[in-house]
Amino acid sequence: MTWPRALSVLLTVLAVALVVGATALPGTDPVGPLLGVLLALPMLALGLVIAARRRSTVIGPLLCLSGFAACLNAFTDAYAVSVQIGADPPGAWLVVPLALQMAWMWWFVPLALLALYFPEGRLPSRRWRPVAVALPAVAVLSAALGAVAPGPFQAPNPDFPHTLGTLPDWTTVPVYALSFVFLGLLVAAAVALVRRRRSSDDPVRRAQLRWLALAGMWLPVTLLLCMGSFLTLGSPALVVIGLVGLYLSVPAATAVAMLRHDLYDVDRAFSVTLTWTTLAGALLVVYAAVAFAGGVVFGGESAPVAAAATAVCALALAPLRTRLQRRVDRRVYPERRAALAAVGSLRDKARDGTARPEQLQDALRAALRDPRLRVGYRPPGTDTLVDADGEPLDPGPSLWVPVLRDGREVGVLLRGDRGSRELLREIADAAGLLVEVVGLRLELNRAVVEAESSRARLLSVSYAERRRLERDLHDGAQQRLVSLGMSLRLAQRHLDTGTADGTVDMDGVLDSAVAELSTAVAELRQIANGLRPSCLDDGLGPALRSLTATTPLAVDLDVAPGEVPDDTATTAYYVASEALANAVKHASATRLSLGVAREEGRLRIDVRDDGRGGAAARPGGGLDGLADRVAAAGGILTVTSTVAGTSVAAELPCGS
Repeated sequence: MTWPRALSVLLTVLAVALVVGATALPGTDPVGPLLGVLLALPMLALGLVIAARRRSTVIGPLLCLSGFAACLNAFTDAYAVSVQIGADPPGAWLVVPLALQMAWMWWFVPLALLALYFPEGRLPSRRWRPVAVALPAVAVLSAALGAVAPGPFQAPNPDFPHTLGTLPDWTTVPVYALSFVFLGLLVAAAVALVRRRRSSDDPVRRAQLRWLALAGMWLPVTLLLCMGSFLTLGSPALVVIGLVGLYLSVPAATAVAMLRHDLYDVDRAFSVTLTWTTLAGALLVVYAAVAFAGGVVFGGESAPVAAAATAVCALALAPLRTRLQRRVDRRVYPERRAALAAVGSLRDKARDGTARPEQLQDALRAALRDPRLRVGYRPPGTDTLVDADGEPLDPGPSLWVPVLRDGREVGVLLRGDRGSRELLREIADAAGLLVEVVGLRLELNRAVVEAESSRARLLSVSYAERRRLERDLHDGAQQRLVSLGMSLRLAQRHLDTGTADGTVDMDGVLDSAVAELSTAVAELRQIANGLRPSCLDDGLGPALRSLTATTPLAVDLDVAPGEVPDDTATTAYYVASEALANAVKHASATRLSLGVAREEGRLRIDVRDDGRGGAAARPGGGLDGLADRVAAAGGILTVTSTVAGTSVAAELPCGS
């Protein structure tokens, strides 16, 4: 068994023995030992766990020493009461002078040592070794000198005889001076904790040290409660509240620091706690000054004095808290202040046109000193997370918080190496407008690029369509019309002689011309039907009924009544025709449905099938061209395809 583990077990056994001894003393109030057990139990339990898991560190023994100190003070309190009632417990001649006078110091010795050794179990440097040695040495020396100091012992045993003798009267000052030396050592331990945190570049270690510092804030609270208790009650009774808070918060903070250092924004909690602790001290001074001044004039027990003191404290609180919080944040929570200042500055510069909102990520990285922090954006109408350049952004395992505007997520903040979830949430609230603006700009840029691309594709399609029409006219109707002209010219030349001498069959020539003319008309009609289906002359509803009648699969048709503008009807017809053709050719569907509805100036065409899915708008494909046609008409085409079937829906503006 290693010495830290053995020492932890020994201190735990001694603590249990002290509690048992306290309960066995005559006249003992069970509340005192019970309170000691409640304060010591978390310290002892955590100390044993740490000693068992980290056998080479002194953190476990120091926590067990804290639990032992709580039990020691519970024992001395019970012993003093037993002596007061005349029970004459064994060893009173030594225990009363030696243990009762300065036992209070052992409430704080192990906690100060913990501040020096936490979390690695070693001192920050060798120059702090004198502080670590002086803390228990001063506590022991104070107890020894207090046992032989002149004057009565502390309550409740002021009349107990000096069984160990007394020192000269002039030694009273050095004895009391040791208390101030002890307080100075406590301050030195706190300074060591703060300096180690500031000098550390490891964010985990910094968070761990801040957790212990947060628990240590109960120490000044305890001293303030002691002072306030003397001012208001004339006794240190309220100090118990501070000790309970201290002895419950230290093991909790230690456990969180070692197991879940990122559980909460410890910097924010420390800043708020320090602010309110400072306020409490200031208000206590104000209260004491007003009460003293009022007591001189009106008498110490005057009700108006207490009311006036309370009113002055309340008036001092309102303007002081906000200013003090800003000052404290500037010192102990610089990341928050720097980040919020960076967001505010960028917002102002973006409004003035001297900066771009897309610089938010760089601004936050500089403010938080976190080069891996990222800002993601969700442009309106999309579920994709992108960066400021519009490239897809993968959050990965990073801690992230959403950026909300009016309840809608417009982006996310992804932590790199620094910052807690609470800090990121506060920054996200402040940066919401900037993130939303960037998302809108990305969407606008995407729409512009898409419009330009769509226009280019439409232009390319129109050129291809023109070439097709030229080819069809040249190879088809034009050739037939040329042939018809030549036949008519031949007939013209032989009108007088062709029929009489039989060299030209005029009837045959004219029959052939009429046939060619009919064929040419049919081809021209087919070409014209490709530009605009002639079936639309009767309206969109009849045209769709005609279209579905020629479809080889059953189609459920539902068309809302009413006139539709010709351009809108043409686009709607092509949407239905392309979607039905794709379903028949590729979907292996058994049934189709075609619906046309009108609502609030919009025409919606929805074609569904129960096929195998897999449809998508691919470059150069039919659906891609259809999307361009719909976009050119001011509408939106949506393709949804799953294993349960495909839906092709288009929304078009319809003014009438």
